Amino acid sequence: MNHPTRDEFARAALGEIPRILTLLDRNPHSPTYGCFDRNFWHYKIVDFPSGMSQEFVWPLALVYALDLPDNPYYQQPSIRAWVAAGILYAARSAHPDGSCDDYFPFERAGGAAAFSLLACVESYRLLNLDNAEMRVFFERRADWLAHHNESGQLTNHQALIVLCLELVGRLNHTSKWSRAKATRLDRVLAWQNSEGWFTEYEGCDPGYHSLTVWCLARLVELHAIEDERLRPALTRAIELASQFIHPDGTYGGEYGSRNTYNFFPHGFELAGRWMPTALDINDRFLVGLAKGLGPCYSDDHIIGHHTWNYLLAWQDFVTDRHNPNERHITHPIGRTHLPNAGLLIDRRAAFPDLPDTDGHAEASPHRPGEASVELYIALNKGGTFKLFRNGQLLASDTQVSLWVETGGKLRNAVGHLVDTYETEIGDREITIRGQLGWAKQTQMTPLKLIVLRLVMLTVGRFFPNLIRKTLQKMLIVGKDTTPYTFLRRFTWDHHHWTIEDTVSAPTWRNVQAADIGGDRTSIYVVMSRTFQRHQLQPAIDLTDQIRQLQEGQPLTLTRRF
Repeated sequence: MNHPTRDEFARAALGEIPRILTLLDRNPHSPTYGCFDRNFWHYKIVDFPSGMSQEFVWPLALVYALDLPDNPYYQQPSIRAWVAAGILYAARSAHPDGSCDDYFPFERAGGAAAFSLLACVESYRLLNLDNAEMRVFFERRADWLAHHNESGQLTNHQALIVLCLELVGRLNHTSKWSRAKATRLDRVLAWQNSEGWFTEYEGCDPGYHSLTVWCLARLVELHAIEDERLRPALTRAIELASQFIHPDGTYGGEYGSRNTYNFFPHGFELAGRWMPTALDINDRFLVGLAKGLGPCYSDDHIIGHHTWNYLLAWQDFVTDRHNPNERHITHPIGRTHLPNAGLLIDRRAAFPDLPDTDGHAEASPHRPGEASVELYIALNKGGTFKLFRNGQLLASDTQVSLWVETGGKLRNAVGHLVDTYETEIGDREITIRGQLGWAKQTQMTPLKLIVLRLVMLTVGRFFPNLIRKTLQKMLIVGKDTTPYTFLRRFTWDHHHWTIEDTVSAPTWRNVQAADIGGDRTSIYVVMSRTFQRHQLQPAIDLTDQIRQLQEGQPLTLTRRF
């Protein structure tokens, strides 16, 4: 099979444009002309428009400007008019200080403000628009972003703000945010761990990491900031990202801190002009994309991010690269242990006809030093793992899940929440033990929504960051432990991995169901829980086994791969 080309990026992105246009109010006589929040302007089931939705102007601007293969939107006047309408709606629906909301009124969401500003500024530049109202809006929002500090450590947001301030400054010919840019960049670099990853809430998430890589690569490309730390930081980040591109071309997943399959390829194309490893990452990702292994982001809120980034990757694709039919990312046999991230990647060669004698990973007589078995383990998430053999996924596992009746309610006890678990790491055996945690499954109710609206319409509007911090504690960070304990043991023997699970409980009487699934996550992250074809792997149902257990007897499961 020939290696897929950059047109895979174009094909994937073009497929999303009809959906984006459906989300847009395209009627110039409508009071919401230019709004991309269909739930607001069409269904009328929400009482304010999401500011993040206005980011969708950028994919439209790109398909208008780029002569992509089979592109029916190229140079279409209607597309240009709709982009302009979208930018104006972003300006007119913003708060007087330039901020915008995303999930609740008066939220003043930093991420939504940064993403949509970036998209509007880049679309304005790309289409050579000339509109004073738009430029005033850009400056007002940039002023707000320069002084806004959100709760939680999300490095990608900080990097996005640096890029926004740089782009608006160039457009409006002002340097008034120089100090703010320097402060934000200092924060981004300070939040880069010595292992190369950028903090995203409770640790390392490869998906959001690739977005931060994109932001820094853009800044390098623009020669925006003369900071000798920038390129070395980007180099370390790309080297780390190369660890998470799987042999089948997929990337990241549930073992990351935010459970995402995000992959933003454009930054790797930009950095690939001076760092070939970055191009190798994209080459492998393109293989997975061509196989249909890319994640689906086609919902009303997150469809935009990857669409514009894929289009930019097509636009700036580096044509002078090595023979793409050769594999250039060939991690050596051995381990990459990232103790600060709580991640371990174990790569071995496995040939059942060879004797296993030296107590270490075996060398291949066919491709010396090349791994054929790759195991990705989240030590800080109870041993959540992905296992590949000969380039194919054998198992994706997000630890045990119990459906428990307690206090007259059903609650979910899970093993995949971030925690400091007790671990032992040997050459041939890895063990993780700890307690299951209660999954975060809080849902909105009419009463809760009414209370939230009342709070935000009164005192909450003056303290949006406090409300955001409270919701983060409820939905994302932290762990409430359960009385259930687990032990997970990985053992390498005779060229195979054996995984042994033991779960103990004070009683099994109130456990209604139990299983191990491949994609179970339970914290709220907007870009997580997307569908990816590997998730067709069926869960392992343990319910019948639970019902046969005597009191005090542990649940056990042994699997060999």
